Amino acid sequence: MKIIEVKNLEKIYGEGDARTTALDGVTFDIKKGEFVAIMGPSGSGKSTLLHVLGFLDKHTGGEYYFEGKKIESYTEDDLAKLRNNKMGFVFQAFNLLPRTTVLENVKLPLLYSDIPESKWDALALEAIDSVGLTHRLSHEPSQLSGGEKQRVAIARALILNPSVIFADEPTGNLDSKSGQIVMQTLQRLNEEHGNTIILITHETYTAEHATRIIKLHDGKIVTDEAVKHRLKATQFIK
Repeated sequence: MKIIEVKNLEKIYGEGDARTTALDGVTFDIKKGEFVAIMGPSGSGKSTLLHVLGFLDKHTGGEYYFEGKKIESYTEDDLAKLRNNKMGFVFQAFNLLPRTTVLENVKLPLLYSDIPESKWDALALEAIDSVGLTHRLSHEPSQLSGGEKQRVAIARALILNPSVIFADEPTGNLDSKSGQIVMQTLQRLNEEHGNTIILITHETYTAEHATRIIKLHDGKIVTDEAVKHRLKATQFIK
């Protein structure tokens, strides 16, 4: 099943002399259960692509289908609901509430869902367990390492069981060991739970946790290949 399909996708900013093409004829699809890394240098269009795919921005040309349905057929309210219920986001900056426990941070997306409050704790505990942080339930972000903060962000992205998780440079603010743990976490979620993951990164060793790498340059796809020697996901380091 194709979750995402884009055909000749374009994103243009500005007009006239100020016109900038960020995406130029991008075509690919992503199937359920894939772990795809999108790579490229600064200015290649990878973050713009993530914003378009995640309904955070709109394309200016081409076609985008999400779960088989053309994006233009959705209303703004539909897109907002899809973004909350079908998509999970993990950003470089963690975006955790500072004086709030791990458990409460992970429950945040449920505030905008139709799920009864009586089920919130159980769902949050399941998500936290999936990233190996059950022993940090009552800790606040200031009491966590950078890698643990990012794993909390991953648990929060997981809680509504989204169709796809977008991870935008998730190791960018981490040391190498913490970054490795975060990537192992994402890879285990993909391998063991079948989560579809789209990773934005400029680091080859980070991208090699994925099963496929799409490389962009000047808004165009230059290669789209399977990872030949995928890194192994080992046990969590606590």
